[in-house]
Amino acid sequence: MSALTYKNYQGYFDYDQEADLFHGQVINLADIITFQGRSIDELKTALAESVEDYLEFCQLKGKTSEKPYSGSFNARLAP
Repeated sequence: MSALTYKNYQGYFDYDQEADLFHGQVINLADIITFQGRSIDELKTALAESVEDYLEFCQLKGKTSEKPYSGSFNARLAP
């Protein structure tokens, strides 16, 4: 698997040899955002368009868009 990032949304993708197509999904979200393209340039554009569509959809519905999980856990302890 390979990864692309747009506005801190990270998408992983694979190549489907049978369909001759790259297909990917944004990770670390409860919502599902997918994208696809026949070349890496198309894939980058598709990721950006999918994320922008998601953000616009959330705004239209009055829903707060999810922020990607950072994968880190911070804990503050008293000295």
